[in-house]
Amino acid sequence: MSKILFAEKDGTFVLKFVGDVRVTLGPTISTFLDHLGKCESFQAVVIDLTETEGIDSTSLGMLAKISLCTQKAYGKVPTIVSANEDITRLLMTVGFDEVFAIAAESVRTEAELLEMPQECVSEQNLREQVLEAHRVLMSLNEQNKVEFEDLVKALEQEQSFEHSLAS
Repeated sequence: MSKILFAEKDGTFVLKFVGDVRVTLGPTISTFLDHLGKCESFQAVVIDLTETEGIDSTSLGMLAKISLCTQKAYGKVPTIVSANEDITRLLMTVGFDEVFAIAAESVRTEAELLEMPQECVSEQNLREQVLEAHRVLMSLNEQNKVEFEDLVKALEQEQSFEHSLAS
């Protein structure tokens, strides 16, 4: 089972992803982004992947979105902590070294990590998040653009088809 643990202390936000991180956690990450954008005492974001067993491309896209939003709103680059060589290699492959500071050491926080409740959204909203996450990944570099282009086109066609049925 996967979950996201969260703590905030003095404007430093810590997100710890535990287990196999999949698309179903996207709405929870999206809710965090909404909260982050309203923070007046922001100092930093740390994403702890030390207990992450696997992570899908949608979740990677949502993490990239956290970085891009943090940089735009606060001018700061978030940190990802990854002790798992396979996860770190994946992060490097999708270009996260361009949008995150990547560290191998776990971060200690005085604040207690609490489990974030998993958000539920409609299937259509989830599909829109998947599409947006992959567009964000594509925007990071040319390799990602090539890697995810067919998936994004397929998702866009599916979305267009559904909109035409609804009309």
